[in-house]
Amino acid sequence: MTFLQTLSEARLLGIIRGTDADASVASALALAEEGVRLFEVSLTSTSALDVIRRIAEAAGPDVELGAGTVLSESDVEAALSHGATYIVTPAVAPSVAAAVRRGVPVLAGALTPTEVVAARDAGADAVKVFPASVFGPRYLKDLRAPFPDVPFVPVGGVDAAQVPEYLSHGAVAVGVASPLCGDAPDGGDLDALRVRAREFLQAVKA
Repeated sequence: MTFLQTLSEARLLGIIRGTDADASVASALALAEEGVRLFEVSLTSTSALDVIRRIAEAAGPDVELGAGTVLSESDVEAALSHGATYIVTPAVAPSVAAAVRRGVPVLAGALTPTEVVAARDAGADAVKVFPASVFGPRYLKDLRAPFPDVPFVPVGGVDAAQVPEYLSHGAVAVGVASPLCGDAPDGGDLDALRVRAREFLQAVKA
């Protein structure tokens, strides 16, 4: 299955960004137990590379694990060496070309039409519309008019109530950090995380 097929099937990308490495790992594993299969660990997290390695070892092949906030070629190499299987960027950074050269799937960040073109031309498998909350679901509909064949993944401030609208406007998936994880990756409430995971999984099926 290709990365794009995985995105289209899962429809939910859980984003782990935490200040507590143990809690970040526990959050990812709790989400996996609830049925989330697609993850990104932001490199801005505490001990991010170790967190990626530990999640990859514990979750096994049932989880597709990426590294996020990847900006440089060295970031790409470090993430892959610790178990990441795809790369997520906040912008059309040097990391996009570096990952493409390695034959690794890339979800590249873009917001404007010019950036969408740049991401597509750089070889991104899909485009992360970020930060999606700036313009909301309607903006995605407007973007898809000139770019009907670009796979879009809105990320940034996407709450469960908005998910059906984003998907109805053509998103292949949504990426969610704090609206899904809350404070769990910082050592907070895992039970509340599980409840939100069920809400988001239900929303992507709606």
